[in-house]
Amino acid sequence: MSTGKLTGKVAVVTGVSRGIGRAIAALLASEGAAVAGCARRMSAGHFLDDLDEADCVRHLVAACDVRYREEVTRFRELVLARLGPPDILVNNAGIVARASIETLPEEVWDDVLTANLKSVFLVTQAFLPAMRERGDGRIINLASIAGRQGTPLLGAYCAAKHGVVGLTRALAEELRPDGIAVNALCPGSVATEMLALGRPGAKPEMTPAEVGRVALFLAADAPPAMTGQCVDIFG
Repeated sequence: MSTGKLTGKVAVVTGVSRGIGRAIAALLASEGAAVAGCARRMSAGHFLDDLDEADCVRHLVAACDVRYREEVTRFRELVLARLGPPDILVNNAGIVARASIETLPEEVWDDVLTANLKSVFLVTQAFLPAMRERGDGRIINLASIAGRQGTPLLGAYCAAKHGVVGLTRALAEELRPDGIAVNALCPGSVATEMLALGRPGAKPEMTPAEVGRVALFLAADAPPAMTGQCVDIFG
């Protein structure tokens, strides 16, 4: 059995098929957590592919489109039945669309806001009762440099990520009495497919694994009093 900073803990991570979510899930697992990951399509690779085969039995991966409450509910029930209530919840799943506000179709605007912002609400709401019963926990929301600054042609994405920052701060105050810390990560340019889609030609400043190490700090090492923070990972 793996041992590490998170031995005995249960972690839920959304969007584990690629990029930052995959890296975070693999790192939490390597530190001893039992990780429940989800992705929209199970045909793609996921974090279990990055672990030793013998270690994979402690974890699970399920198909779940976090834009839809019914899928989130099914995923929650699977996690609670298989692994129990989560100690750590990482809301990572998201999409990007590149277009001017003038030309951006309304349905694309809605989809970007739903995938990046509403999903945080749906997943957090689903798992929160079980986390409250524990009386402690860590929620980590993936925002972005786009949640701190404006970026041309990424209006919907910027709006969604600014929303994640606001939701993080509000939720931190709601859950402070329950001993649940809520923080956000705001990475700059990371070597992911999303960067290539959203900012073609942009030079990555870091790898998903480097962002994962900051998530691990929030999950394992940050003091409980550190809540409502939005950690900028860019210069």
